[in-house]
Amino acid sequence: MTHCVTVGLNGSPESRAAARWAAGEAELRGVPLDLVHVEEWLEHPPVHVSTTEERRHWADSVLHDAAEETRRAYPSMTVRTRRVGGLPSPALVDASAASDMLVIGSRALGSVAGFFLGSTASTTISEAKVPVILVRAPNHQETSLNDDRVQEPVVVGVDIGQPCDQLLAFAFTEAAYRGCPLLVVHSCSLPPVLGYAPSLQPGLVQAMITGAANTLKQEISPWSGKFPSVPVDVRAAVGHAAIQIPRLAAGAALVVVGRRTRDAAQGMHIGPITHAVIHHAISPVAVIAHE
Repeated sequence: MTHCVTVGLNGSPESRAAARWAAGEAELRGVPLDLVHVEEWLEHPPVHVSTTEERRHWADSVLHDAAEETRRAYPSMTVRTRRVGGLPSPALVDASAASDMLVIGSRALGSVAGFFLGSTASTTISEAKVPVILVRAPNHQETSLNDDRVQEPVVVGVDIGQPCDQLLAFAFTEAAYRGCPLLVVHSCSLPPVLGYAPSLQPGLVQAMITGAANTLKQEISPWSGKFPSVPVDVRAAVGHAAIQIPRLAAGAALVVVGRRTRDAAQGMHIGPITHAVIHHAISPVAVIAHE
């Protein structure tokens, strides 16, 4: 793997916000930033361009402006730019195959907090083997390249008893780079018999929460040993994970969720919980492919 952060640019406000976020990430990691534009990226084009020459001139301008802005903020950073051909999702997946991560922009849901997961983002997440981070443009102003995010926690959602080493490895590494706390969260569902009247058994509900929290602590103990400088908190909640994870991750520097890899015969798959977190989380969301 060639250590770098790759970001897809299509000239939209969301992709510019993604480039700013990716530049900050590259600075934290001390790696180059790779700015990539897919020439056939036609989904929601920000400007009308007709001829091939016009499209390439416009793409070069998009890449040049993003590179210059990054170099002004981080003079010592290595910034590379390139145009690639092909369909957007496969081209982005191929361009980032040797990177530490791929960062792309995603449209906000108007006045509703969260992301609109367009076809390019959805397919890219489903096909990429590297972590994919979704960043949306702020509602009122552009994100600063030098924004102070290191004190905000990294939040990772895990499913107790399921393989989650790749999620935890990424989340602990991110927290270590940022010098920030890590919050590990799990949401457990009530047994059907209690689903309609949980208040009738408050002791049992609390016992479920305590048991889940204790199990979480055991599962992350080896990772805490590998990253002793990272303050770790665990939090278990009762309810649907698609609701609880965004709630617990409010104000996070980054929300980390997983996507199980599937055989080609089974098709592309993101998963309902990850899909919901992407749509409703306010913070950038990292989707990690894992077994």
